[in-house]
Amino acid sequence: MNTGNHKRSPAAPADGADLRALGLETMLSVAAPGRRPGAATPLPPDSPDAALIEIGHVSVWAMLWAREGLGRRERSLVTLGILIALGAEAELASHVRIALNNGLTKPEITEVICHAAGYAGFPRSMAAAKVARQTLDDLPDATPPAKEARTQGDS
Repeated sequence: MNTGNHKRSPAAPADGADLRALGLETMLSVAAPGRRPGAATPLPPDSPDAALIEIGHVSVWAMLWAREGLGRRERSLVTLGILIALGAEAELASHVRIALNNGLTKPEITEVICHAAGYAGFPRSMAAAKVARQTLDDLPDATPPAKEARTQGDS
């Protein structure tokens, strides 16, 4: 797991190729640790999602996830909360896996979902819980069960 923060934010404006390379490196290290760039089949350049993926590599992965200031674990916490609030269940599934790669535990992901109910609403949190359960059920169990259940008064 890579829970550190890459301190690769360019000091001077980088060109598009540099940002794309940084974005791809950051995305792969966060979303698919151990996977090499170029391991996936490239999309045809005229594919509608090819342009969005390019925008994501540069604007999200290079210019946001590679910034200094927050570690990847904290960025995952923020991202989960935002995706729950937006009701973006398809994207949430990917970010549940990313959160695990960034050091969050299954109980912490559950806590994020429960906490979001107070701010994003119960229906959004229920939908997020369903997505998280399905996503986590599909993964090998690497998180040991909690030794003690938390009680209402614990913080």
